[in-house]
Amino acid sequence: MSDKQLIEQIDWKKVDGLLPVIVQNADTCEVLMLGYMNQEALTKTLAEKKVTFFSRTKQRLWTKGETSGHFLNVVDYTLDCDRDTLLILVNPIGETCHEGTDSCFSPISENPNWIFFSKLEKLLNARKDADPSSSYTASLYARGTKRIAQKVGEEGVETALAATVRDREETICEAADLAYHLTVLLQDANLTWADVINKLKERHK
Repeated sequence: MSDKQLIEQIDWKKVDGLLPVIVQNADTCEVLMLGYMNQEALTKTLAEKKVTFFSRTKQRLWTKGETSGHFLNVVDYTLDCDRDTLLILVNPIGETCHEGTDSCFSPISENPNWIFFSKLEKLLNARKDADPSSSYTASLYARGTKRIAQKVGEEGVETALAATVRDREETICEAADLAYHLTVLLQDANLTWADVINKLKERHK
């Protein structure tokens, strides 16, 4: 669908000229915020690939990040079946909420699995340059790629052995150790799980 076709398909009369827009992290699927766009804001968003809303309080266009630098870079978008709500997938730069959190919605008691995993990945990345005595992760980075790779190999073998004897709990524990160490190895190589998933997508075509 072209940008022009999208704008034409929206039922602007139904939404009184202001389209509700759900913004979602393209990698983690975390819902970041809800805003509203008029046709001018949507046109600007599609042209510049940065989310721009119509501020109902200031009565003007407002590009998210225009003062903070925390832009929402557009990856993809789709209308809902009633043509009165837009979903935009983005790559956020920094935190989305003005209160310093990734999402404008308060954390629920239990983070959805993949959101938890993405936050864990960020945490492991943040410990690359930390004091080796401050955490096991920091000490792994300090010992270098060879040691990290060795741990991935060890945990892979232990996971396979646990699965071979059909020890469910041990398999879960060893798989968790493997996922952790593999994440550290990816970060050490300046790679992310998104790179791995994109490769799987290529193979799935």
